[in-house]
Amino acid sequence: MNSSKSPGLAGFGILKNTTCHTEKKISVFFSIIFMTVGILSNSLAIAILMKAYQRFRQKSKASFLLLASGLVITDLFGHLINGAIAVFVYASDKDWIRFNQSNILCSVFGICMVFFGLCPLFLGSVMAVERCIGVTKPIFHSTKMTSKHVKMMLTMVCLFAVLIALLPILRFRAYQIQASRTWCFYKTEHVEDWEDRFYLLLFSCLGLLALAISFLCNAVTGITLLRVKFRSQQRQGRSHHFEMIIQLLAIMCVSCICWSPFLVSMARIGINASRSKENCETILFALRMATWNQILDPWVYILLRKAVLKNLYKITRGCCGVHIINLHMWELSSIKNSLKVAAISESPVSSKQINLQPLSSTGQ
Repeated sequence: MNSSKSPGLAGFGILKNTTCHTEKKISVFFSIIFMTVGILSNSLAIAILMKAYQRFRQKSKASFLLLASGLVITDLFGHLINGAIAVFVYASDKDWIRFNQSNILCSVFGICMVFFGLCPLFLGSVMAVERCIGVTKPIFHSTKMTSKHVKMMLTMVCLFAVLIALLPILRFRAYQIQASRTWCFYKTEHVEDWEDRFYLLLFSCLGLLALAISFLCNAVTGITLLRVKFRSQQRQGRSHHFEMIIQLLAIMCVSCICWSPFLVSMARIGINASRSKENCETILFALRMATWNQILDPWVYILLRKAVLKNLYKITRGCCGVHIINLHMWELSSIKNSLKVAAISESPVSSKQINLQPLSSTGQ
């Protein structure tokens, strides 16, 4: 009964002397609001993806649609499962000793927190790599990036995230109830054992690595699109470059702003261990910021489309009264036209034929 690894008592010691308190009514209200907004946003994104997949079955866009579908479905289940458990904990007055005697709920909560935290970050980095390959190597992307390969990547990403989430359970290390008594995660207080530090560093390093890959690939993609735009004299694809660059900037900003505080906090705890100065309120605030990333993901990846950008451009132009950029007709597929312009600009044969055949005829 005195063992620190006993599953039945894991984390209960922190319930006695906790100094981190949350207002029950306000916390329940915000949990319900976050869960509802997240479910509605991701459900709308899934509906838009399904409609887009039915309308456009081009090979160049199939991989993007599959990866985006995996992302929003993961975010949807994350809000459903984690949100439901959080609301239950708040509604039960955070009395873990009463409803978590066998530590099953805390273990499930901790596994879900790790899985639904890492999996969207991994999928975001995979999407960034896919877009980078599609823009910089369009021929390779069209021939090698098939739906079968994308499904295999989705499966591997999910299995890897599941393995990371189950690692403490496989090592007989129970997830811990945190100081706020509202969620479960790796041990973050009085961390002295090397294995507890390893889990925190593993989570934070994998998350930061995924953000770094996304940032690097999105930067390469954006620079390539700008180079193609300024080098090409054709009108087709300009609006798609504008749309793609806006999406890339939004993706990088949202992911870095939402996830960096929580990942950095976990890394500081893992490095400094018992000397860490991270308090409960700081960690809880960083966790809520990370939750916002799952709410904003569908708006950035799916809902921030050409129609929205076009309306925003009209509003901005009307307010500023300045003609900034001449937007031409919006095409059906931004990815398809971006790949087409990149392929034509890099192809020596196509460059010789530009004067003989207009770019618009290549899509016929």
